[in-house]
Amino acid sequence: MGLINASCGNPETDSGQPAGKMYHIACKTWFTSTGNLRPLSFKFEGDDGGIHTVSDLTVHYSEDKRYSGIPSKEYGCEAVIGGVRREFRLIFFCEACIWVMMG
Repeated sequence: MGLINASCGNPETDSGQPAGKMYHIACKTWFTSTGNLRPLSFKFEGDDGGIHTVSDLTVHYSEDKRYSGIPSKEYGCEAVIGGVRREFRLIFFCEACIWVMMG
């Protein structure tokens, strides 16, 4: 069984720490035949302690980043969360295979 290519580039510039409040998420992701990834939906624990599901996700851009030296893939997204349309970023930390939402 081979390793999955998460298609994270290796940008030379470091973007420091991601700005905003970080929520760890469980993300349903589509991996294309060429190894590119695209978030489809996700779940997270909100500030109210409830589990929220976001399924109608619009991705406006994706960009290879390096946060504190860690190769990452950032997605600029928009979706309805808690009845309100919001813009946010999803970040995939390639080496750890961890997704977070920055709000």
